[in-house]
Amino acid sequence: MEIYRGKHASFMDARLLVEQLAGYEHIHIDIGTGDGRFVRHMAAARPQHFVIGVDACRENLEETARRAPANSLFVIANAQALPPELHGLAASVTVNFPWGSLLEGLLEVNSQVLAGVKAITRPRAQLEVRLNSGALAEIGISLEVGAEQVRHALTASGFNMQPPVELTAVDLRAIPTTWAKRLAYGRDPRGVSLTGGKRQF
Repeated sequence: MEIYRGKHASFMDARLLVEQLAGYEHIHIDIGTGDGRFVRHMAAARPQHFVIGVDACRENLEETARRAPANSLFVIANAQALPPELHGLAASVTVNFPWGSLLEGLLEVNSQVLAGVKAITRPRAQLEVRLNSGALAEIGISLEVGAEQVRHALTASGFNMQPPVELTAVDLRAIPTTWAKRLAYGRDPRGVSLTGGKRQF
């Protein structure tokens, strides 16, 4: 799989990844990580965890990858085709404010995105998906309807999901992503958080 670390992109196979993860019991994967700020924050705050950010756009990661903590890694991949090297690794997963094909994949039962999320997670892995109203409005869906549709799709994919929890502008400002900050001060600072866990069987 293609990775971005330091100043350059390179490739890492399953053997090298296992070596990299040695000693870390908890592995967190952030899908659609954007500029990687969330991964950098989590890795610095939780040095006992290993945090992996996945995004299709390597240019967005250039600056963050140069200053990323040792317990973090950025993988260049599309959410619709997550690398098999990540399968079964994640004890927890986040998807922060998806849009475009990532968002559409979360809305559809049996999508490639949801199949990938299921594949990379361990049994009982924790999942949090944060949605914002603007991204859903672009595809003609309200925040409330979109949240329930994503919850339904995740439940059908093997996750026990809790009811959506509203995110206010104050909540958004506390989330360590660049996009959350923009949303918090934007015209429509509304969002929801969906949390749950993967069923064991």
